[in-house]
Amino acid sequence: MDTHVKKRQEVYRHIPAFWPDLYGMEYALLDIKTESKQRILSLREAAQKAGAIFNKTAGLLRQLEDETLLELGYPNESLPFLKLKSLPTESVIARLDLVWTEYGWKVLELNADTPTFIKETFFVNEFICRYFQKINPNKGLQHEMAEAIQKAIFTALNSKGASGNPVIVFTSHEDHEEDRLTALFLLELSGLKANYIPLSLLRVVGEDVIVNGEITVPKGLYTPEGHKIDLLYRQTYPIEHLVEDEDPETKDKVGLLLLQLVKDGCLAMINPLSAFLLQSKAIMALIWGLHEERNTFFTEEEHHEIDSFFLPTYLDKDYFLEQGIKFVKKPSFGREGDTVEIYDENGCIKQEDAHKTYSGSLPVFQQFVPLPIHKITTVDGQKSAHIMYGCFLINGKASAVGIRAGGQITDNASYFLPVAIDDNEEDL
Repeated sequence: MDTHVKKRQEVYRHIPAFWPDLYGMEYALLDIKTESKQRILSLREAAQKAGAIFNKTAGLLRQLEDETLLELGYPNESLPFLKLKSLPTESVIARLDLVWTEYGWKVLELNADTPTFIKETFFVNEFICRYFQKINPNKGLQHEMAEAIQKAIFTALNSKGASGNPVIVFTSHEDHEEDRLTALFLLELSGLKANYIPLSLLRVVGEDVIVNGEITVPKGLYTPEGHKIDLLYRQTYPIEHLVEDEDPETKDKVGLLLLQLVKDGCLAMINPLSAFLLQSKAIMALIWGLHEERNTFFTEEEHHEIDSFFLPTYLDKDYFLEQGIKFVKKPSFGREGDTVEIYDENGCIKQEDAHKTYSGSLPVFQQFVPLPIHKITTVDGQKSAHIMYGCFLINGKASAVGIRAGGQITDNASYFLPVAIDDNEEDL
């Protein structure tokens, strides 16, 4: 067996509860990309400022009519729940995807609702930095995230009025290794008395069960043992999927019943519903439109930041065709590059993702920027790959950074490329 393959197996074998391979293919590289301290600091600064723009826009979204929200791609079923706000921050764990360009950092999109790539950046990156004897840019941030999770859980439980020994459940689809291990990682990180229960085993009771004039089973979400759940942590369970979920036997819309429980105060949920409000990529078209007209909703400083960090984004492709500019067509609620298409300056498709899962989702059109190319070391030897940066926002604060390497369209076949600081300055 090749020496690199053996080394990779040995290194990742010692990292607990991780998935170095996904879908039968290499995922986590035994390789590292070094960045200057200044580059990492500038990435976090861009993420912090862009994140503040998104969060401010959430307040505007709550003032919009339902018809306008539908025009921004939100599912009709989600409208009764979209404007709920249960926590001071819109999202507990969010991730901005950015690209380094000749003009500096540019935001590609925000995953505010169910971002993954968490254990890789907050935990695994440290192991690989040690292996290569490099400085981890995310050092100490795992502790900050743990505190943020605890704070969010306590705040959500208090707002619900939970007392005594609240029942806290972390959940995911059990058959998806990455989702399950991510949920278990966050559960352990929380340090709280909580359980992991797969989604398939949770039971929704949409109405009080009344026997002889008395409530025997209050409406709520229950464990298999019949314990009423106070807080559900659903890090990888997207709201746009949840609103469509139904019981295979009764055909009850269990997803909508679950959201109604949250709205009625019978259940607390993290990420909160407000995170879904920021999930639509159409928000970037709204932000850019307000910026183009120099709307006073944003301050002059904020307009400068939008111009610096955001890309021209619209709900149609007319601007790009008129100007002869390359552009990308994205579904407003797409994930992992699914259904993304890249067009040249004449409006002809040059590259597209093979999957079309989100073809029914409202499309948004964003100016194309090429992802930088970097040499990576894989089990099959050296390759050239496009790289995209992620920066987490934890309770709105810029935090851990990470790199995905793959094609120009970053999909679920992309690699996790660990990142390190290339100088001796440890204080970030």
